[in-house]
Amino acid sequence: MSKKQPIKDRPRTENHVIVIFGITGDLARRKILPGLFHLSVAGLLPERYRIIGCARPNKAMSEEEFRSYAYDAACEFASDNPEGEEWATFAKNLAFAVDPDDGPNGLEASVARAEEELGAGVRRLYHLAIPPDAMRGVIKLLGLKGLNKNARIICEKPFGVDLASAKELNREIEEYFDESQVFRIDHFLGKESIDNILALRFANELFEPLWRRNHVRYVQIDVPETLSIEGRGVFYDQTGAFRDMVVTHLFQVLGILAMEQPTSLTARPLRDEVNKVFETLRPLDPREVVRGQFVGYQDENGVDPKSTTETFIAMRAWIDNSRWKGVPFFLRTGKCLAESHQMITIGLREPVMEIFPNEATVAEHTGNKLIIDFKDPGSIHAHFLAKQPGPEMTLGLAKMHFHYRDSFQEKNNLEAYERLLLEVMLGNQALFTRSDGIERLWEVAAPLLEHPSPIEPYDRGSWGPPSMETIIAPDHWTLSE
Repeated sequence: MSKKQPIKDRPRTENHVIVIFGITGDLARRKILPGLFHLSVAGLLPERYRIIGCARPNKAMSEEEFRSYAYDAACEFASDNPEGEEWATFAKNLAFAVDPDDGPNGLEASVARAEEELGAGVRRLYHLAIPPDAMRGVIKLLGLKGLNKNARIICEKPFGVDLASAKELNREIEEYFDESQVFRIDHFLGKESIDNILALRFANELFEPLWRRNHVRYVQIDVPETLSIEGRGVFYDQTGAFRDMVVTHLFQVLGILAMEQPTSLTARPLRDEVNKVFETLRPLDPREVVRGQFVGYQDENGVDPKSTTETFIAMRAWIDNSRWKGVPFFLRTGKCLAESHQMITIGLREPVMEIFPNEATVAEHTGNKLIIDFKDPGSIHAHFLAKQPGPEMTLGLAKMHFHYRDSFQEKNNLEAYERLLLEVMLGNQALFTRSDGIERLWEVAAPLLEHPSPIEPYDRGSWGPPSMETIIAPDHWTLSE
């Protein structure tokens, strides 16, 4: 029996032919196929659809082999058991195509066959779960074969490796696809807990007046990982923590966190306000960045034995606008660290007058913080000071907690990839990155890419190189405490 019931009162999408490039890759196996299966179980896929897995000739499968491959992926990673009529319904809509191949098993013939079977009014959706260098060839192929008509395209990160490559990739996409057809996906933006930041701030007058430099002393966005590079040595050694996590995920969270209130939560006003944050981000100063590499990284398969690629980064960023001028944003992420978290800390300023005996001592380490855990399902914690019971006016730490899973039913929850796939089929670009936003972030990153700070070693299971404390001093990383 399914763990989740069909979600009611959600719009049905147009009928779709969904083509997944890179179907044999880790992303398709862990996220895309299980996510599409859950959307099917939840009743959120179109009434009529086909899902075509696409791979190179050396990785070709028959339809039965592909269905078996998808079944194994669902067994391992899906939130619903692939069984009974639910799996049978999903499996019969799976097909396989070989690219490049102009025969009956090729992409063009497979799409045409699926559209004929589904009938009129079919939308094409291409999910490019492939590296950027392969993405360009696929985009050109789709354009030259006329498969870009009535289509949408999902592009996976990284969106280039620097400003020049990002511009070139955007130019090639724009040659065959209008910007309204392009969905640059970042799964962090699909999290319920990221949406909850918008709700916390803009739906509650209690918090919005505090969300500015007059009251905020610093902001931390902290995403440590205990995982290593998990067999992705060749990819990771060419990418590193900064390109893999900061330019994509952490800067996107910063944009949502720091934006002005949009006129609505539809695509244009929401993305306009996020991009205004990116426009006011100060170019990074390499002196305000610590780059680290865990001991043993150079021994990983696919890694250059003399690699200077960072597996850890801690940095200070600045937003030069009237709301945030002078407030440091501290960002940290890395591999093989002490714990795995996705956490925002908003450190509030102390009162001007200290009238309590131990106020400064207690507040220095514990008080006046709003902590948002944005690892779904997410939680929010307010740290403040209160009087301890007794005859003396002695302050102690007090906390208030909100846990999403304890407050609302989780049965209607969609994982980040599931939600974003649905939004693409609905044509809603609100949670996807625009081309000008991507290019601006690479402009901000340019000084660090051109003059990277030195690599410092750190032990597995630590919080990173000791010098990371210099980035945040005189404050402290909330998680390290």
